[in-house]
Amino acid sequence: MNIPSELKYTKDHEWIRIEGDTATIGITHFAQSELGDIVYVDVDTVDDTVEKDDVFGSVEAVKTVSDLFMPLTGEVTEFNEALEDEPEQVNKDPYGAGWMIKITIADPSQIDELLTAEAYQELIGA
Repeated sequence: MNIPSELKYTKDHEWIRIEGDTATIGITHFAQSELGDIVYVDVDTVDDTVEKDDVFGSVEAVKTVSDLFMPLTGEVTEFNEALEDEPEQVNKDPYGAGWMIKITIADPSQIDELLTAEAYQELIGA
């Protein structure tokens, strides 16, 4: 199971890469493997400020649709438009080409509430 140590994680299986006041967000290797083949990623919150734990979009797999939960309060500044044509990138490269959104972090103190790679490994029993 691929769980990069430089990222932060949530109990809802999102990963977060923090660079200054910007965060890039996607779903973990574990999440995409549980969902199966991803056929559609829906994010309609670009330019919106979304509160921590609120839904910022959804991911549709062959058998199910799953909500995507915001790990940090912030303004959604970018959606990975490549996923419109190639949603399977989430399966192939969840921590790289399969990223979903970028946000401007509104409350940096919330970063301390995120899970480390080690804590996430314990959560999923890896």
